[in-house]
Amino acid sequence: MQKNDPIIAIATAAGRAGIGVIRLSGPKLSNFIEQFFGQALTPRYAHYRQFLDADGNPIDSGIALYFKGPNSYTGEDVLELQGHGGAAVLKRVLQRCLEVGQSIKLRHAQPGEFTQRAFLNGRLDLAQAEAVADLIDASSEAAAIGAMASLSGKFSNQINQLNQKIIHLRKLVEATLDFPEEEIDFLEKYQALPQLESIRQQLSAIIKTSQQGVVLREGLQIVLAGQPNVGKSSLLNALAGDDIAIVTPIAGTTRDRVTQEIHIEGVPMHIIDTAGLRETDDVVEKIGIERTWEEINKASLIIHLKDIRHQDDTLGNDINQRLSQKVPILSVLNKADLLDSDKQFVDEIENDVVVISAKTGFGLDTLKQKLLDFAGWNPTTESPWLARQRHLNALYDGDKHLEIAAAHAQLDDSVLDLFAEELRLAHESLSQITGEFTSDDLLGEIFSSFCIGK
Repeated sequence: MQKNDPIIAIATAAGRAGIGVIRLSGPKLSNFIEQFFGQALTPRYAHYRQFLDADGNPIDSGIALYFKGPNSYTGEDVLELQGHGGAAVLKRVLQRCLEVGQSIKLRHAQPGEFTQRAFLNGRLDLAQAEAVADLIDASSEAAAIGAMASLSGKFSNQINQLNQKIIHLRKLVEATLDFPEEEIDFLEKYQALPQLESIRQQLSAIIKTSQQGVVLREGLQIVLAGQPNVGKSSLLNALAGDDIAIVTPIAGTTRDRVTQEIHIEGVPMHIIDTAGLRETDDVVEKIGIERTWEEINKASLIIHLKDIRHQDDTLGNDINQRLSQKVPILSVLNKADLLDSDKQFVDEIENDVVVISAKTGFGLDTLKQKLLDFAGWNPTTESPWLARQRHLNALYDGDKHLEIAAAHAQLDDSVLDLFAEELRLAHESLSQITGEFTSDDLLGEIFSSFCIGK
């Protein structure tokens, strides 16, 4: 299998639809087009054509669009066939294309291969390429807006501007190291410290926005944990605004995990209802409790739910002992509607405990705000770009190297070589975001998560 082989894939989702799209990409598709249609296509024009089988019988009819490289999505020649969206029809057209394309070694595309070629051919940088998948997977309007901001280059532009400042400083220090006989006080003459401080401030702002972008993309894994019959399923239903989980007065109703994604101010929250934790001889309930502990181990946040009338359970301590306090716990007291004087009682609750009634909705707005606070969500007038954890890791690495560089700069010009090295490492870390310095293994991991036709 060659990287420059022509490739083909159905670009629309499986199932019945009004329109189905088959996409081809590769060098010199003009020969394939003439063989498939019996004539050439004018680039960037929509042509209505019949898609014929080997005997000249029509399989389908639709629109053919030809984009001649490098002015295409992938940077290669691209052909899109837009026909009807039936699975059988698309499969027949695809098979016919493969038959015609044997002479040019046309093959099925791998996941994400169209976008990977767009990256390798300089049509997109790596952050933009990742944003393509994020835009497809966006589960909220805010996430879609953030993904589009990344795809349009907003994130990449910030990184590139920052790198240009680092490169400028690197040029100055490297020139000073190349001509030591000049005896220039580099740090003083070129205001290295103020320049470096400005770079670090800009990077800090990028990190804050990117942290928001990671939250917007990945959301939180929130596990509802507690003893049986404290209202976990009721809380899930209240947050979801629907009857997702079965609610009965019988303890131990929930035997298996129930997951529901909700959005609070556009931030995805994956709420997981679990079996109540208690000692039991019921075999099925024991399995459910084991699965509860599995979810607790994977959680971003645990909501420890208690009945406000019975707060003496030790579940919070058990969770802390098992997890060595690695997962934050938010204490929530439910069933406030069953108190005679809930307002007086609520006033006595500590600030880090939320009092709610899943039945009446009392306190749910406070709980939602607590979840946003935990996520670090701080909405501004400008929507953040979407970011991934690997982007944050690269930003943190870059910031660490700039911090070390600043420490060297506090000394004198005798450590300029160390100062220059930390600038180089910071530049390399940040460049991993846009793909300037990227391993093939990372590229394989990123693009393998894409859908086939993208």
